[in-house]
Amino acid sequence: MNRIGFIATSVLVALALLSSMVFVVDQRQFGVVYALGQIKDVITEPGLNFKLPPPFQNVRYIDKRLLTLDSSETESMLTAEKQRVVIDWYVRWRISDPSEYIRNVGLDENAGALQLNRVVRNAFQEEVNRRTVRELISTKRDALMSDVKREVLETVRGAKPWGVDVVDVRITRVDYVEAITESVYRRMEAERKRVANELRSTGAAEGEKIRADADRQREITIANAYRDAQKIKGEGDAEAASTYGEAFGRDPQFAQFYRSLEAYKSSFNRKSDVVVLDPSSTEFFKAFRGGSVGARQAP
Repeated sequence: MNRIGFIATSVLVALALLSSMVFVVDQRQFGVVYALGQIKDVITEPGLNFKLPPPFQNVRYIDKRLLTLDSSETESMLTAEKQRVVIDWYVRWRISDPSEYIRNVGLDENAGALQLNRVVRNAFQEEVNRRTVRELISTKRDALMSDVKREVLETVRGAKPWGVDVVDVRITRVDYVEAITESVYRRMEAERKRVANELRSTGAAEGEKIRADADRQREITIANAYRDAQKIKGEGDAEAASTYGEAFGRDPQFAQFYRSLEAYKSSFNRKSDVVVLDPSSTEFFKAFRGGSVGARQAP
């Protein structure tokens, strides 16, 4: 029984010893093997590896993926025209040399993020001091990010390399500090109102000009139409007079009789019309007396 227990204990100890000597490096990590506190080896390829059991050797892992560092401070920066602005940014970086990183930066990713945050912050402060707000927002935004990236790379690749690679530096927001944001908005609002009023005034002037031109064209059109109508009417009246004259010239007595009927029709066009005359002494009712008709029937 004691022999069986001894064998079982020996097997467990052997398994524990073997497990302490075997480690697996993930494809997303570097494996750093330490021997008595000193870096013995760096495993860059994924797979199963072996080492001496603790305390002779131990292993730590460092992330080899592309990491993102976001700005965490909201301290304002001064531009070239002494305006205070707040900039939000982010940096994409990765650990490229674990040995240099551990010697010069720290044992994990947080140490690199803290130091990189300070370096990027100082680089932004230096570059922002050289530019105006307009340049930060539009005209030289890309140049600012390129210059910051260059300064950060010069620092991390200096006399004591950090063993990191900075892939990209980007600005996500540029804004005035809260203390002056309201006044800036008020100035912007006043400027927009001024432009809007100017546009309204210009539009009103153009509208009056268009209406005046339309009224002028209307009067010209009406005048031309009236002139043409009067001309046509005159030509019609002349044609009618010529026709009447030619027709009446053929039979003057009938013409006189027809004109008398037209006169009667015009004088008595309503039932209430009354004319007080002496039919026997006025020429107006001559047609009623049969003078014209009788004269026409004589031949």
